[in-house]
Amino acid sequence: MKIKLNEEIKEYCGMLKLKGIRDHFEEVMGECDNYEEFLHKLLTYEITEKDKRAMDCRIRNAKFPYRKYLEDIEMQYLPENMQNRLPSLATLEFIEKGRNLILTGNSGTGKTHVSIGLGIKACMAGYKVLFTTIPLLITTLKECNSQKTLRYFESRFEKYDLVIADELGYISFDKEGAELLFINLSLRASRKSIIITSNLSFDRWEEIFGDPVITSAMVDRLTHKAQIIDMTGESYRLRETFKENGRSMDFVKGVV
Repeated sequence: MKIKLNEEIKEYCGMLKLKGIRDHFEEVMGECDNYEEFLHKLLTYEITEKDKRAMDCRIRNAKFPYRKYLEDIEMQYLPENMQNRLPSLATLEFIEKGRNLILTGNSGTGKTHVSIGLGIKACMAGYKVLFTTIPLLITTLKECNSQKTLRYFESRFEKYDLVIADELGYISFDKEGAELLFINLSLRASRKSIIITSNLSFDRWEEIFGDPVITSAMVDRLTHKAQIIDMTGESYRLRETFKENGRSMDFVKGVV
């Protein structure tokens, strides 16, 4: 009878989506001396489970291309500028203050890994995050513009606590794309945070935007009170690849 009753409780908890209670009520029954303690422990488990589900949902909704955590980074292989600044960035104070973070430098030095790591930590801290590439963002903006849904997209875009816009500089875009990008990034200026990664220094951004006026305005808006970190250096990604294959970066240097 007791086994059947417990199975029914689990079934009801499943229907009500009370996973914390479902998974722990049997063990809690043997630990508690009164109903108040029993109920308190069950509710504590349920709140913990709810917080975990909410965190997992924020991470999924952020649309990271993969999961990379700050704890996975081998600090000694990052460019020195980032080694010095990462502990401060990991406090997420820049998000709390609505400040931007701009990472520039050659490909493979850990810009995307650091960005994703900070983004996941932000999700775990309760912030709402979106990861996108600049080319994908511009394509989305153009589609919304042509389908008359741009205002809806903009209202959602403004609400993210952190937007990570990766890969500025790999693909150039037309005037419409440049203007839409400028408008939407400007909506967040001095209020909500953006992380921009780029393989180009600021003096070369005009190559991408194709308009000196928009380029100047974009740089001005994004860099206002922003943290700017030059991550030029050896390829962190290539080092990881060679490490996984049991080779040293000295092999690359020898070939080059």
